[in-house]
Order: sequence, then C-alpha cells, then structure tokens
Amino acid sequence: MDTVKHMVTWWIYPVLGIGAGILSGLLGVGGGLLLVGALILILPMQGVPAEIVVQVALASSLASIVLTGLSSAWAHQKRGAVLWPSVAWLVPGLILGAVLASLGVSKWAGPGLHWAVVAYCVLVALQLLSQWPKPVADNHQAVIGWPWAALGVLIGAVSSVVGIGGGSMTVPALILRGVPAVKAVATSAVCGVFIALASAITYSQISTPLSMPDYSRGFVYLPAALGVASASVLFAPLGARWAHQLPAQSLKRIFAVFLLLMAVLLARLMCCTRLARITDSILRNSDG
Repeated sequence: MDTVKHMVTWWIYPVLGIGAGILSGLLGVGGGLLLVGALILILPMQGVPAEIVVQVALASSLASIVLTGLSSAWAHQKRGAVLWPSVAWLVPGLILGAVLASLGVSKWAGPGLHWAVVAYCVLVALQLLSQWPKPVADNHQAVIGWPWAALGVLIGAVSSVVGIGGGSMTVPALILRGVPAVKAVATSAVCGVFIALASAITYSQISTPLSMPDYSRGFVYLPAALGVASASVLFAPLGARWAHQLPAQSLKRIFAVFLLLMAVLLARLMCCTRLARITDSILRNSDG
C-alpha cells in the first residue's frame, strides 16, 4: 500500500511544475501558494512529519522556484523586458528580508500577517480592475532609490514567511509607478529568483526538530523541489511568450484574478489551520 502511495504522489510533482512554470512566465510569480497548499497534502504520504509539513512545503516550494524563476527570467531577458536598475535596488532588500524571515525573526507575525496579505491581495486586485487611482505617467527612472530597497525587505520577508510569490507585491508596485505590465512581470521574475534562492539556502541549513525522509536537506525535501522544477523550467518560457503577446490591459486583469484566487486560497488555509487547532484542543481537553 505504501508503494502505491509513493507511485501516485511522484507524478504529481511535474504536474504541479507545469502550472508553476506557466504562472512564473505569465505573471512573474512562482506559484508559491499553490505549490505550498498542494505539498501540504502530498508530503505526509512520503514520510514528512505532520508537525513540520508546512515548513517543509514552504522550503521545498521556494527551492523549486529558483530554477523556475531562472527559466522565466531568461525568457523575458531575451525579449529585453527586464528593468535591471530596478532589480539592482530591490535585490539587497529582498535577500535580507528573505533570510531574516526564514531564520524565524518574523515568527511573531502569525495569523495577523496572513490576513493582512489577504486584504492586500483583494485591494490591489480591485485597484487593477478599476484602474483607480490611475498609475503615474510611464517613468522607469522613478523605480529606483532607497524606498525601493526598503520595500524589497518587506517583499522578501512576507514572501518567505507566507509562501506567496514576490511578484504578488512587486508587480503591482511597479505598475503603480507607470511600468508597463509586461516589464513589471519580467522584472518580478528576476527578483523572485533571489528571494527563492536566499530563502531555500537558509531553510536548507536549519536543523529540523523531527526526522525527515531520505534526500532531504534541512527543511527542503529535494524530490519535491526537483520534481516540480523538472517541468516548470520547460513551461516558464511558454508563459513568458503569452505575457508578451497579451495586451497590457488583459495581462493586468489576469493578474488581478490571480490575486483574488490567492486571497481565497490563503484565507481558506488560515481557516482550516484554525479549525484544526480548535479540534485538537477539544480532543486534548476531552482526553484530560
């Protein structure tokens, strides 16, 4: 029976990778929240302790996004869409925020942070759909400077703790500064590589409190990370091609719908987690 379970779960990783790759190329996100939600269900079947499955899902997802993001970023760079000055200002903060959050400095930010992200996603989606307030005039030179470095710290930390792609925050911020949607997506794809790399390396160096299955490195379960990446790197260029073919307004609408979906998924995850804790508390009290 265990062998059958393993055989059923192995093929799911590349299937998840197809979706993650297309999202990365099309929207500049790595599909992190979608991957985390799926991995939370799959990983216990492969020996990951339930007590740390969320951390392992998050770490493994981020590790897969490194290769996914590289494939997406290269596809966008070949089309000349990456704003490298913006990347240079954002990346130091992204790395700092991702590392600190991965080490647990942001553990104080529990459910409150998750619900804040849900609200953020809904508000930004509504802004993109309504086009109010209007973005400033197209001015790429405005997307540099210390405020963007500080924003990078916030984006890196939230991405690492909550499990969302950095693009969910990077793309809307760039669009509001007048950056064309496709260039915002391309620049976000590059930034996502640095977030994922910094977070994955940090998670891989942390000792787990419980025993992990074979082929694990810290909280990173390598079969899951590589299984997802094996397909995502092939499909990210396809998503990038679609991003450059779509009208700017259509791309904004698609991104807005993605944000709303992410808000629903994150809210559902929070409610399920809360319900599980309440149930566990009731059972413990009844045993006592």
